[in-house]
Amino acid sequence: MVRFPATPQAIVFDLDGVLFDTEALYRDALLAAADEVGIHLPLSLCQRMVGLHGHAARLLLREHVGDEVDLDAVWEGASARYHALFDTDLRLKPGVTRLLDTLDELGIPRAIATSSPHATAIHHLDAFGLRERFDALVASGDCERCKPYPDAYLRAARILNTPTARCLALEDSLAGVRSATAAGVPTIMVPDLQQPSAELRRLCASVAANLDEVNQWLRETAHGVATAPPAH
Repeated sequence: MVRFPATPQAIVFDLDGVLFDTEALYRDALLAAADEVGIHLPLSLCQRMVGLHGHAARLLLREHVGDEVDLDAVWEGASARYHALFDTDLRLKPGVTRLLDTLDELGIPRAIATSSPHATAIHHLDAFGLRERFDALVASGDCERCKPYPDAYLRAARILNTPTARCLALEDSLAGVRSATAAGVPTIMVPDLQQPSAELRRLCASVAANLDEVNQWLRETAHGVATAPPAH
């Protein structure tokens, strides 16, 4: 078990699957777009795509469907579907605002590190009035490499002026956990579509059932009650 400082000096959030309940929207849009052109995509493939930048996800998809399929048509169809869903089905993950309230109370700065584009992240944050509640946003295009490389977390820690070992990452995917831990950021996984594998459990400081569990641990730690992140 990784031991944290008395309280983390900064927290870096993933966007999709941690702050917003969007991973299922991406999955369902892709499945529907593929089905429209007669392609069956196994759920296991969709699971592997969670947390990846669009280019990396497209490479996985190409490996599965081969070279004869018009991948652009599938991708554009999926994109149209999930952007439409953003206007009707976008939801916060449970516990987000309560955790942000705790960070405000404790004076802990926070950032977002995501492989999604800036426009997508800002759309989601603005939809719930959350943009001003984060001190930094690191999104696709801000770094040479996206998750699972460590660049986004290294950049977020620099912006927050906090050593990576004193930050805490909240992630829901293998790609994200690999990114954060490669940057030297202790990580709590809060599972969404991907469940913690043996590799994930080795990499993570802990696995929490939800953000409220993280919030409880953080409040207890700040008051000297707890000494380790939640175990699950």
